[in-house]
Amino acid sequence: MTLSMTAVRKSYTTAEGVIEILNGIDLDVGASESVALTGESGSGKSTLLHLAGGLDHADGGSVIMQGQDLAKFGERERADYRRTQVGLVFQQFNLIPSLNVAANISFHAKLAGRYDAAWELDLTERLGLAPYLSRFPEQLSGGQQQRVAIARTLAARPPLILADEPTGNLDEATGDAVLELMLSLAKNAGSALLLVTHSMRLAHRLDRKVILRGGRIVE
Repeated sequence: MTLSMTAVRKSYTTAEGVIEILNGIDLDVGASESVALTGESGSGKSTLLHLAGGLDHADGGSVIMQGQDLAKFGERERADYRRTQVGLVFQQFNLIPSLNVAANISFHAKLAGRYDAAWELDLTERLGLAPYLSRFPEQLSGGQQQRVAIARTLAARPPLILADEPTGNLDEATGDAVLELMLSLAKNAGSALLLVTHSMRLAHRLDRKVILRGGRIVE
């Protein structure tokens, strides 16, 4: 199993008191499997992604990635985990302004020691980015930047891909095409994919879907 979350809990302290976000989450995602995570706004979907990505700490339970318990990681180990084991596709593209498209795409792959020129060329062509490789992020549309962010993640062939509404900045037709391509490329790379979406139409296109409600998975 690539990712295994067991009895995971997370809460935050606010001026109004403690707010429980996740209350006993059990979720497994296997290699090459795609799972859609759905639920209402505020149900904890992004928090769950952050815990799986090593961006935050769970209050209880366990987050196991390929047999490694994230709770036992120090900050250096967490940084290495995010660099080499996880690919993040969030609504904030987080492209590096000073690097052109080609350099942005290869950045994480080189950090992870998985740079593959042929694989990167295939990605850029299939994502329609070949004409833009010498451009910089500020010279791209939002949709183009999103495709660069997806290519950057896939280029590193991470064991786990975490995506938060990855087609949210694209029109429906382009978003559908990019999602299908992302699913195909993720399987080709052997990556597990956990994808947050509000769209049940898109969720049905993944291998399976889970619904988060009230801090628990209800389906």
